[in-house]
Amino acid sequence: MGHSGEKGRSLPPVVEKHDEAQSSDNPPPSVDRRRWPREPEIPVENLVAAPVLEPLVFSTRDLDPADQFAAWQAYLAPLLDVRLPDASVEDAGFPADHTAWNLGDMLVVQQCTPAHSYTRSAAKIRSNSIDHWHIALLRTGQSWTEVERQVAKGEPGKVELRSLGHPFRGRTTQSQSISLYLPRELLSDMSATSEIKNNVILSGTYTQLLIDYLDSFEVRLSSLAATDLPQVVQTICNMILTSALSSAEYFGPVDRQGGLTQMERARRYVQRNLGSIDLTPDTLCRELGISRTRLYNLFEPSGGVHHYIQKRRLLSAHAALSNSANHQQVVEIALAVGFTSAAHFSRAFSKEFGYSPREARNVAVPRYFGHAASATLLERARSFENWVKALGR
Repeated sequence: MGHSGEKGRSLPPVVEKHDEAQSSDNPPPSVDRRRWPREPEIPVENLVAAPVLEPLVFSTRDLDPADQFAAWQAYLAPLLDVRLPDASVEDAGFPADHTAWNLGDMLVVQQCTPAHSYTRSAAKIRSNSIDHWHIALLRTGQSWTEVERQVAKGEPGKVELRSLGHPFRGRTTQSQSISLYLPRELLSDMSATSEIKNNVILSGTYTQLLIDYLDSFEVRLSSLAATDLPQVVQTICNMILTSALSSAEYFGPVDRQGGLTQMERARRYVQRNLGSIDLTPDTLCRELGISRTRLYNLFEPSGGVHHYIQKRRLLSAHAALSNSANHQQVVEIALAVGFTSAAHFSRAFSKEFGYSPREARNVAVPRYFGHAASATLLERARSFENWVKALGR
């Protein structure tokens, strides 16, 4: 950087002061300092992305003890049927807490409950055919869950992993836990040639690393920014798969003769071809190399082939409508997920979610609550049932 003694040359203020000091007999021309306004300083704290997650909190503690268990039953009814232990009575009370966080592609639930039993029956699956993975970590207490006569015991230091697409039943002692709900596609996409077994207990070194991560992640839920969420979900999925891959007991190669594997292949094919008008039972039969009878048997727990396909299309449409970055028209989204009639799509969507496609868009991403909406719509969007239904891509 050089000095300037050229007359008439305009210089920044700091240099002009230097020249003025050098030659008081030849002062620089007057400068209108307003031509260089000072940039406003931005406080450091304002540069940090604002947290976006707002928890959905449900507790029975403020209710009359005689009403607590019935309220808990009603809250979980879309997913599970819950019962008190045989020796218990409802009047004794059921103080329970359930706090849910919606990360878009993953739900996180912090729960504290007295002892109870739970069942997800075939009838429940037919009425609400979600098939997400449920990953549970007990902080305190113990649980026993049975799937097809195989019992998995949950306890602190271990991670339970099971599918909501298959019936199960179990019981738990008084406990505190953190649970994750993940769309099946998240783990399927990452394990294209293998399949995670259902109702297993993960343990070992990699599982402990997963638990340590969840411990750290849980205390930061309220401060996560929108930009953090995709990476957090991806990291957790990677760690779950790593934990499962570390043992052949939990994760195995595809056996094309197994019924569960055929169902998994069918699920993946449906998800990849949601927008195709050729997604029919016949195409599924050809893809899987099975008869129509076998196909109908596979999908019977999910309410049938047509029911399952429509459910997946509606869930995919809801995710698109709830995405504030998606500017497609409602009819364009309906066509993209395989509906050929806008009227049929609107009726099916309203029946499934309790509000119209346009209302779903107005709610604007139920996973985050930065947008204004009517109290009624916001309450619907924040219901745990709709969060679970709308989870996924």
